[in-house]
Amino acid sequence: MAAKAEAMAKREGRTMSELFRETFRAYYPREVDTWFQELAEFATTHNPHGYTEADIPRLIKEVRAEEAAEKAALKIAKAS
Repeated sequence: MAAKAEAMAKREGRTMSELFRETFRAYYPREVDTWFQELAEFATTHNPHGYTEADIPRLIKEVRAEEAAEKAALKIAKAS
C-alpha cells in the first residue's frame, strides 16, 4: 500500500504529506457521517421509554429534584 501511495504521489507531482492530507480530508467527512448514522440507529433501538428531544428539559428537572431530595435526606439523617 505504501508503494502504491508513493507511486500515486510521484505520478501527481505531490509529496506524501499532501497526498495523505487530501485523502484524510475526503475520508473524514464520510467517517463522521457513518458514525452519526450508527449513533442514530443505536438511539432508535435503545429508547425504551420513547423519550423525545422535547422531554429533555422535564427529565433534567426531575433528576435534579430527585438529587436535591436525596441530599436533603442525607443532611437530615446526619443531623439526627
